[in-house]
Amino acid sequence: MKIGELVKQTGVPKETIHFYIREGLLRKPRKSGVNSAEYHSGYIDQIQLIKGLRDNYHLPIPEIKKIVKDFNKQSPIDQAVSQYHSRFSRPADRLLTQEVVGQDAFREATGLGRKWLTNAEKWGVITPDLSKSDPVYSADDVAIGRLMVDMDNLGFGPKEGHDPEDLRKIANFAREFVASNFKKYYESNLEKLLSRGFAEKAGQFHEVISLFFYHLYRKFARETARNLLDPDHEKNNKPGQRET
Repeated sequence: MKIGELVKQTGVPKETIHFYIREGLLRKPRKSGVNSAEYHSGYIDQIQLIKGLRDNYHLPIPEIKKIVKDFNKQSPIDQAVSQYHSRFSRPADRLLTQEVVGQDAFREATGLGRKWLTNAEKWGVITPDLSKSDPVYSADDVAIGRLMVDMDNLGFGPKEGHDPEDLRKIANFAREFVASNFKKYYESNLEKLLSRGFAEKAGQFHEVISLFFYHLYRKFARETARNLLDPDHEKNNKPGQRET
């Protein structure tokens, strides 16, 4: 693609792209003429990565260079994961994402269809506050709705044999675990719960456990996929098979 198309795809001005190239953040494109060059689709991902690091973290050029270099060393799968993770954990987005009032507004914010929103609410995956005249959806509900749309776009929907109702099982397990864990902790730490400063620490702990769940699922998903594609790897890595 020409630089005009790259500008359109990324929203980054031509002068800024040339600056990234001069600073070594981007490789020089392949020349297609005396005053023209061709940019492949990989430039889009790299420019968005650089833009995100500058806009969200205000990092200096040398630090961004190191991060871009490490990013380029990753496998295509890990690069895709990094892009997705960045999309849902950017500080600015977390601050800007607010609760949404009403089903129509929720579907507009997430892209989730009416049928799947109804199902997600029935399964307890998306749980709006119904105490007011219109349902109120939390920022977490909005993120979950967007992720459901992404699942379908990636080819993990009913047409491909993936049962979306499995999300109900995940929601039930998580809800039961949290309820049981919290009940046990709260009953034995009532005095601590009433102390000053507990709410801040509790919020941080909830984030730690959330990240623990994320990385645990990610770890098991990778291991399971690898073992299904390479049965010999699973056989050689069973407990007791490693040398001590």
